[in-house]
Amino acid sequence: MTAESVEHRHPWPVPPVDGYTVDDLFTLPDLPPHTELIDGSLVFVSPQRRFHFLVIDLLVNGLRGSLGPEFSVEREMTVILDKRNGPEPDVSVVRADAVTGLDQTSFHARDVLLAVEVVSPESEARDRMTTPHKYAIAGIPNYWRVEQDGTTGRPLIHVYELDPVTMSYVHMGQQRDRIKVDEPSAIAIELTAVETRS
Repeated sequence: MTAESVEHRHPWPVPPVDGYTVDDLFTLPDLPPHTELIDGSLVFVSPQRRFHFLVIDLLVNGLRGSLGPEFSVEREMTVILDKRNGPEPDVSVVRADAVTGLDQTSFHARDVLLAVEVVSPESEARDRMTTPHKYAIAGIPNYWRVEQDGTTGRPLIHVYELDPVTMSYVHMGQQRDRIKVDEPSAIAIELTAVETRS
C-alpha cells in the first residue's frame, strides 16, 4: 500500500456499542447526503436513477397541487420514529403547523400523514418490509410504495392505510396511470407524465 493510498482513505465512523441514535444522525460530521438511521445503524444510499428523481418530482408537484394549506409536502426529510430510527422518506406529507422554518432538518412521526418511498434496487427490501413496518408502528396513517412498472416503465403505486388496531398497513390496491385517493386528503395525480425513454 502506498503512502498516497493511505492518505486518501476515508475514516468511517465507528458505531457506539448500543448503536447510533437520531442525535448522532444530526451531529456526526461529514455524513453523506440522505444518510438514514435504521435500528441504530447508518444506512448510506446509492446514487439515484433517473426514474427515482422524476417520480419524486412528479409526486411532490402533484401533491402540492392537490393539498390545501393545512398540509406541507416535503422532499427527502428525516422522520424521527424513535431514538434509533430516523429514515428519510422520498416524499412526506406533514401537518403544516409542524413546519418550524428553513433550518428544519426533520419531522416527528406524529406530524407525518403520508410517507412515500420510491423503490431503488438497493432499497427494495427496506421499502417493502423494514421501513413500512416501522412507519406503521410509529402511527403514520398512510404509506405509498412506488415501483417502476416492468411493462410500461411508468410508476406503479401501492397504496397502504394504517389499521389502528394492529398498527400495521392494509394494502388498499395499486394504481398505475393515475393515483386517486381520499387519504390523507383528496389527491389526484396523473402518473403518465413520467418520461419512460431510456
